Amino acid sequence: MQNKEGQVTIFVIIGILILGSVVAFFVYKNSLKQEQIPASIEPIYNSFLSCLEEQTLVGVNVLESQGGYITMPPFESGSSYMPFSSQLDFLGNPIPYWYYISGNNVAKEQVPSLQDMQKELGIFVDGKIRDCGLDKYYSQGFEINFGVPETKMQIKDKKIMVNLNLPINITRLNESFLINTHNIEVSSNLKKLYDSAFEIYSKEQKEMFLENYTVDILRNYAPVDGVELTCSPLTWNADEVFSTLSRAIESNILALKTKGGDFSLKKPENKYFVINTPVNAKFINSKNWTNSFEVNPSRGALLISEPIGNQQGLGMLGFCYVPYHFVYNIKYPVLIQVYEDQEFFQFPFAVVIQGNVPRKPISGTFFESDAIPEICEYKNTNTLVHTTDKRANPIDANISYECSGVVCKIGKTENGILESLFPQCVNGNLIVSSDGFMDKSVSYTVLEQGEASVFLDKLYEKEINLKLDSKDYSGQAIINVISEGDTRTIVYPEQKKVKLSEGQYQIQVYVYENSSLNIPASTQQQCIEVPKSGLGSVFGLTEQKCFDYQIPSQIVSNALSGGGKEDYYILESELESSKTLEINAGGLPKSTSIDQLQSNYILFENKGLDILFK
Repeated sequence: MQNKEGQVTIFVIIGILILGSVVAFFVYKNSLKQEQIPASIEPIYNSFLSCLEEQTLVGVNVLESQGGYITMPPFESGSSYMPFSSQLDFLGNPIPYWYYISGNNVAKEQVPSLQDMQKELGIFVDGKIRDCGLDKYYSQGFEINFGVPETKMQIKDKKIMVNLNLPINITRLNESFLINTHNIEVSSNLKKLYDSAFEIYSKEQKEMFLENYTVDILRNYAPVDGVELTCSPLTWNADEVFSTLSRAIESNILALKTKGGDFSLKKPENKYFVINTPVNAKFINSKNWTNSFEVNPSRGALLISEPIGNQQGLGMLGFCYVPYHFVYNIKYPVLIQVYEDQEFFQFPFAVVIQGNVPRKPISGTFFESDAIPEICEYKNTNTLVHTTDKRANPIDANISYECSGVVCKIGKTENGILESLFPQCVNGNLIVSSDGFMDKSVSYTVLEQGEASVFLDKLYEKEINLKLDSKDYSGQAIINVISEGDTRTIVYPEQKKVKLSEGQYQIQVYVYENSSLNIPASTQQQCIEVPKSGLGSVFGLTEQKCFDYQIPSQIVSNALSGGGKEDYYILESELESSKTLEINAGGLPKSTSIDQLQSNYILFENKGLDILFK
């Protein structure tokens, strides 16, 4: 009986092992198939995996060069008060600021999280993977069919784990093979670079070392405050001061280094420019980037400080002094690049000096892009949104909702329709954006279930052909294309393209010619009351003293020589049927004197333009 019971136990164990093997086969059959790819299929599949790796690396490169973004966040323009838009134009490529001050003076951050980058990278690969060039295998008799891709990314130390779910059916003659999942590892320093960028960003937000360097530059290269013993007024040309400051900022920011970067600490003078962080980083600024310099008090383009006589009772000393105190507001961008081996990650940062001192730091923990503003957590009102062009064709567009300065991401329309929950808000704004169309903001109140329709204007890119007095012009010109809520400036002839949609525009053209017109120095007289010298000062007696002060000469290197303004309503039919926007501007008399230069600016205000689409 004991032998029989032992035999039964052995059979039960064998049965369990067989059952487990069957279950394991069905659970892991896809991976087993992938490991046993037929030799005839293997070259095709290896080409596909190489393409998958290549497209992943392309997406990584875009993330690293655009501050962690592939799809740009909504664009926000700057203003005359704050010059920063939400993006820095670096060599023709827009990069979202991680920190900037909006045109209406609101501090904003747009720092992507690691989860944001993983999601964007997956979406990027989904859009590119079916374009892998496997055409050469079709001529060999293979038929290759792709399903719908779904990619999940994990950004880890020194690598990225790519998990692609994409059915690929490869068929030739009577042989067919199906592969569903594809897993690869791609070598990349993206995570380390992002962590380093985040460390530098956090250090700047906490210590504001860029602003502190800027204050030092200001006090070394511009008149800020002081006293000089002289009886003549002190004068400075504000434009020259600003030009000197912009060059000094560019040079000094480029000189900044980090302890982790390539530099030598052997020379003591280098230590001033060293940022105390182990991160490998470089700092870039250009005097040609958008910036803003303001100074008060000023008289037009001049900074003037008047002399003051001595105090009553001290006039016998016989000297005057000139105190000066100027207050500056400075705004400019810095591009921060962190690097590892041959890989680098970059993001821009707005530096702001207000009243000669650094801006106030952001209180508390700064906002991260994956944090949800409080108002956006209370989405409780169902709303239906339709997005179409003017011909009622559905358009897929990104939908956000702005309420009291807070923007909540809602979703994306599919076939022009999105039904989703919105936060309740009075006089909020629907913000709609889609590639190839003008962004649109529509006032919309959400208090109860409702429906909204938004019509988007298609953008058409046009080549600009500028004429002066009906002849092709290739010299320097500034062209402003102004529509409601948007201004685009074209520096001609370096830039010759503009994107337009149907609507009302004002087009302005300023044509310049090289000039050596000299505005001569001039002398003005200033008279003040000063204590009388000798015993008269004891009794508070004063006398008038007059001083001459010089206004320095200036050379006008570019003089207005033509142009004009024109209000013009652009029809979509004109945009559809044309390739070129031709602008014909009229010339102005040559500026041979200051009076003629001033006269040209008066004439300019009344000159029109001929606008023609060809």
